Amino acid sequence: MVPPLEALRVRRRWGRHVAVDDLDLAVAAGEVVAVVGLNGAGKTTLMRLLLGMVAPDAGQTRIRGVDVRDASATAWADVGHMVDAACAWPQLTVRQNLEAAARLHGVPPALRAGAVDDAIERLVLGEWADRPMARLSSGNRQRLGLACALVHRPGVIVLDEPSRALDPAGVVAVRRLLRAEAGRGAAILVSSHHLDEIARVADRILVLHRGRWVGRLDPAGEDLERRFFDLVRVADGVERAVDA
Repeated sequence: MVPPLEALRVRRRWGRHVAVDDLDLAVAAGEVVAVVGLNGAGKTTLMRLLLGMVAPDAGQTRIRGVDVRDASATAWADVGHMVDAACAWPQLTVRQNLEAAARLHGVPPALRAGAVDDAIERLVLGEWADRPMARLSSGNRQRLGLACALVHRPGVIVLDEPSRALDPAGVVAVRRLLRAEAGRGAAILVSSHHLDEIARVADRILVLHRGRWVGRLDPAGEDLERRFFDLVRVADGVERAVDA
């Protein structure tokens, strides 16, 4: 079966710096794959490559077996993502932003109101539904960005640090949401700096360091932080990549 999201021998430089170095990745339907690494490891660059935001210097990224450069509007309508910042308009209210996101993602007119109400409920945004984004806290802006990315119930989801700026209630809401999306068959790729939290939702945790895979962590394992830093130290001392 063709993975909904994959990277094949992808490489990308920024000047002299190799941000992503010959990476392979496949995310299956119903799977949550987490990518963890230090700042500058290449996590965000990898996500941008997978979403066609930047082009690889070598290799290929695919959505449902099709090169992202050739993917149709229908294929992209089945993708939800939040990388770098929430895709929302400051002057619009939470509800208006979600209505716009649903329309842009091709949700049929008859289903938009229900999709918006559902997204507000799942991200616990009811209290702020009629407040402009510009007047939201950073945590609620993050919730709105996630809601906009998921309002159309996409089959492929790419999220960079989804728990950033969230309070404990928001973290729990996102955790439940990601597991529910995977449960209905979505292929999900997330990045995170919070190992203990991401281990609660991930099926696989891949460690990225200096643009290369250097190992993986068992989400059910103990002392994840120590094991993570052990992998990083080994990679710095002995240059080796581990197939993901």
